[in-house]
Order: sequence, then structure tokens, then C-alpha cells
Amino acid sequence: MSRDSTDLANRRTLLKLTGGAGVAALSGCLSTTDDGGDGSDGSDGSDGSDGSDGSDGSDSSDGSDGSDGGDSGPYEIGMVNSLTGSLSAFGQRNKRGVDLALQQVNEVGIGGRELNIAVEDSESENQGGIAAAQKLVNQDGVPFLIGAVGSGVSLAIYESVVQDTDVVQLSQNSTGLNLTNFPGLLRMSPSGRSQSLALSNIIAEDGYDSVAVTYVNNDYGQSLTDAFVNAWDGDIAYNNPHDQDQASYSGVISEMNSSGADAWLFITYQAEFSTMVNEVFSSGYEAQFYGADSVQGANVIENTPEGSMDGMKIVVPSAPVEEENYQSFRDTFESEYGQEPTSWAAYAYDCVINAALAIQAADEFTGAALQDTVRRVSGPEGETVTSFEAASEILADGGGPDDVDYQGVSGPIDFNDAGDPVGFLQVLEVQDHAYEGIDFVEG
Repeated sequence: MSRDSTDLANRRTLLKLTGGAGVAALSGCLSTTDDGGDGSDGSDGSDGSDGSDGSDGSDSSDGSDGSDGGDSGPYEIGMVNSLTGSLSAFGQRNKRGVDLALQQVNEVGIGGRELNIAVEDSESENQGGIAAAQKLVNQDGVPFLIGAVGSGVSLAIYESVVQDTDVVQLSQNSTGLNLTNFPGLLRMSPSGRSQSLALSNIIAEDGYDSVAVTYVNNDYGQSLTDAFVNAWDGDIAYNNPHDQDQASYSGVISEMNSSGADAWLFITYQAEFSTMVNEVFSSGYEAQFYGADSVQGANVIENTPEGSMDGMKIVVPSAPVEEENYQSFRDTFESEYGQEPTSWAAYAYDCVINAALAIQAADEFTGAALQDTVRRVSGPEGETVTSFEAASEILADGGGPDDVDYQGVSGPIDFNDAGDPVGFLQVLEVQDHAYEGIDFVEG
């Protein structure tokens, strides 16, 4: 039985689509979707604010001293986001999803109280993430931490700040495989293992038997590459890392070209990939490009020459775009911001909703209590709901965390024992210097 109008009886088998059906479903929502031009104008989060209502809890007057703000003040949780640095495009994308979720939660309230999110910038680096989390956890005393963008940053925060505490950590945008080894670290976006397997299948199906791989030298790049190598039956002609934030990658590109492989796989970030594309183009090299999720974005399209990537195929995490609750989210998002959301915005949105429901279902606003409820409010045992309002109503009527099964706009959120959710993937192709959806894959 569902309290929402959508019928989700087949939810866990959705998106087993291929070919033209996938294109039709994605039409108009993937071409250069960054839900905000990914902030290149510095206007949607690059100033370090969370953009929610002009107050992100940084004034320490509403619970940032470690309390929950009293019996009537707002609940305050923390968020580590990439507002600057090489991952800032992703941080600025998901910020609007956070803002929209916070607005909808506070329209309903959590037992008559509002939710605040104190935001700190990781600067897209491990040490920056650790410093941000230390402030939120050790100084502000938040019991629930959303963070972070980047698998290495999320893992660094967990190992240095969160592990061996009661604080709940839920990452909004981390796909590195190694996070699965830390079941106390939850994530909303799926493991990249399914991306690696899909890329292996796609490259083989395209008729290539040799591939050159370069990956960003961190946990995200290494783990996805290792999974790809394990899945790939052909020849690995080149397999080497590269560092972030380099002015040139001409050496990497030259070595990939010399490898003789006609298929090149990039597992890196937008800024690094843009530099590589420009150097490939200027050198006159030719190859079939493939990429994991983090190479895709409006910044790449804007900063590379027309035709320089045409034919490239990219595998990215997907939101269930055919589901009614996602379409409602998309329509509200478009109305609010004048642009369509990405799956990253959907993951960030669901992080906030999940946190709010965990708070409402808990006996007290402590990390220990939230550890008990955070998985259960989206577990499969409860009544299926697809909005915070419907889930909140169940809890307000006396229901407990096991009476609610929140199905997110990003898909089902049935965390497994390793803290990973169900995952869906989209296959994009660069056509006429724009991203077009060509297929769906269930992870």
C-alpha cells in the first residue's frame, strides 16, 4: 500500500531498458545537465554558503554548540561539500538538490521544528575535508554528517573523524569501491563497481580488444581502474595514474597514443579531462574515448573544442527518470531553478530527506539514536512512500522507523550491510558536442 500516487510495485526492477527506449526516456534531461551550469559563474555555492535561507548555522546560535537547539529550535546537521577545488562542479550541482530538500522538509517540519544544515568546504581535498568535518563534529557537535564529494575525501573524513564515534556519515557523491569495506560509512550514490563492469562490456561490444587507461591518482581512480582491469578480457596496453591539478598532461597523452590502443579510457575529473582533451586535439591524435562518471559535465563541453569528443561514451550513475516521484522532483527543480537536475542533485536531495526522517523517527537527537534509524526509515519493511511529507505523516501518527520505506528520487535506498544502495546507470554518448542518453543499465 502506498501513500503516494505513484505505483512502485515494480520499483526494484525498473530501468532495464535499452536502445531507443533509453533515448526517449532521457530526452531533454541529459544533454548538458548540470542543474545550475555547475556554478561556473560562482553564483550557486562557490561563496561557501549553503544557499538555503541565508542561514547555515554558522552563527552558532541554533545548536552549533553541540546541542539540538533546545526543544523548539532547529535541528542542526552538518555537510562537507566541494565548494572550491577540482570537484567544485559536483559540489555546486548537488547544492541545489540540498536546498530544495531543505525547503520541503521545513515546509512540513520535523515534529514542529525546522532543520538547519551547517556547510563546510572540503576544497576537494582530503585534508580540507578532514578539517571541515572536525569543525562540524568536534566543535559544532553535529550528530549527522552529509559528506563528501569524492571517495577519497569521504573515506579520509570517516577514518580521521567519524570512525569510532556515534556520528552518522552519509556521503552524497562517492562511488569509489573501497567504501564498501567500511560499513559504517553510508553513501547515497552507488559503488563504481557497476560502472567498471559496464565500461568493460561496452568497450568489448564496440569491437575493441586493446585499451589504454589513465586514472586520477586517488582511491576513486585506483579502485574503479582495478575493477575495470579485473573485468576486462582484452589487452591493457597502458595503465597509469596521473595527479590532480596539473597544468599539462601531454606526457600521459603521448604515452597513451604510443601504446597502440584505439580505445582510451579516462577515469578522472572534469578539469583534468578537459586539459587532456585539448592536448589530444592539438596534437592531432585520434582514439575512441570512454569515461567514468566524473569526466562528464558542462565545464568539459564549454572548455573543449567542438568535435573533440564526439562519439565518446560515458557511464554515469542514474536517477530513475521514468518514475513519477523523480518527475515531480524534476518539475519542481526546473520551476525553482530554471534548469534540470542531475543524478548528483537527486542523491544530495535524498541525503537530506533521509536525515530528516531519521531525526523524526529517533527517540532523541543523538548520533547513537540516529545510527539506529537512518537505515530503517528507507528499509523495505515499511509502507512505501515517495515524499518527506508522506513519510513524516506516518511517523507523526505513531509509526516507527520500520513502518516507513522512503523511496528516493534517486531510486530505492535500501542500504545493504556494507552501507551501499541499489544503483542504476545511464550510458551517455557525446553527439555534436553534447551529451545524449543512449542506454540504461541496472547496477
